[in-house]
Parts: sequence; structure tokens; C-alpha cells
Amino acid sequence: MKIAVFGTGTVGRTLAAAFSSLGHEVVMGTRDPAETARRTEPGPMGGQPFNEWQAAHQSIRLETFGAAAEEGEMVVNATNGAASLAALAAAGGANLAGKVLLDVSNPLDFSQGMPPVLNPVNTESLGERIQRAFPDARVVKTLNTMNAGLMVDPGRLADGDHSVFVAGDDSQAKVQVTGLLQALGHRDIIDLGDITSARGAEMVLPLWLRLFGALGTPDFNFKVVREGDTV
Repeated sequence: MKIAVFGTGTVGRTLAAAFSSLGHEVVMGTRDPAETARRTEPGPMGGQPFNEWQAAHQSIRLETFGAAAEEGEMVVNATNGAASLAALAAAGGANLAGKVLLDVSNPLDFSQGMPPVLNPVNTESLGERIQRAFPDARVVKTLNTMNAGLMVDPGRLADGDHSVFVAGDDSQAKVQVTGLLQALGHRDIIDLGDITSARGAEMVLPLWLRLFGALGTPDFNFKVVREGDTV
């Protein structure tokens, strides 16, 4: 499958590399490919400069949002939540129409300092805003409740025995996303329902951030224990 990954930060790079390793043809979308390719400074979290990362992943091409979306059979939104709608608008609604749009972003608002808050929250979600802005796309919210390393390698923690959620209006899109999650190694995949259930998935983030601070590591995840499960 041809997968277009929007976002060149840690999450976008991690997902792009994982999809490529599974045999998919991957293209990354960014606002200005030439400028992105020239980046020699470490990322915001001290990560590898983009030009070094790209040199190690030469099969993954860098294109504009529009060109990447046009090529992709599936589009993955791994941009900063505050910039997601603008990035998808730059891709063009026609290039997203009919395609699964896998959204892993979170609407974190840093305007009031740390820790960030969610905006929107409770009565709406970023997933819903994306679906409303691009009604012909098939939006599925998933993977936003864990760090990038666990997104692509769930087995690194508790032998993969933890949960991931999907939310979206299109049942076949969720089936396709579920298959991709399983290929990454996820086993406990819980369908929360339609795209309004993305509210709950996004509202995990305030708790996730506090746990990060309390535990001192982002390498953790949530496990939904059902009646009859053995723990």
C-alpha cells in the first residue's frame, strides 16, 4: 500500500519508518520539502536532525502535503494537533476524498503554559473537526494514547499486553486500520464507536501527561481489563 505520512517530527518519522519496514511504499508530507530536507538542527525534543534521519531512510521520499496526499492510498496525520487542519487543508480535500485518514494527533494547547490543555475538549474532538472539514475522507482516530515507540513496537512493553483504541464513522476504514495495527503488533484493539468517541481517546491525554511526570518515562500504556481476564 502507498501510505502518506504527514509530519516530520518524532511521531511521523517513527511511523513512516515502521510502515516502510512492513513493505509499504511511504512518502512523507511537509509544508516545504526543501526547507525540511535542509534541517541540520536537533528536533524540539533533542532528536536526530531531519537530514540525518532522511539519509538513513532514503526509500522514504519527502513531498508537499498535496503531492504526498495525491500519491497515498492512506493518509496518516502525525502533525502537531494545533496545525493539523491547516496541513490537511494544504493537502486539498480532493486528494483526501475516499481515502482512510488515520489521525494520531492530539489537540494540545500550550498557550497557557505547562501542562498543556486540550482544545477542543469534552463536547468535540480534533478527530471530529477533521471529519467535518473533510467529509469525503474516512477518518479513523487511533494510536494517540501512547508514545511513538509503543505505536510501532507494542511488544517492548509487557509483551504487548496493552490496549489501543479506534474511533470512526466508516466501519471498513476501521477494519483496514485494525489490520495495520495488527501488523505493527497490537493485539488488544478496542473499537470505541463513531468519530464522536474520539473525544474520549483524546481526553486520555491529560492523564497521560500527568503519568509521564509521575513515572518519569513515556514508556507506559493503558490496559483495559475485562471480566474473565486473568491478570
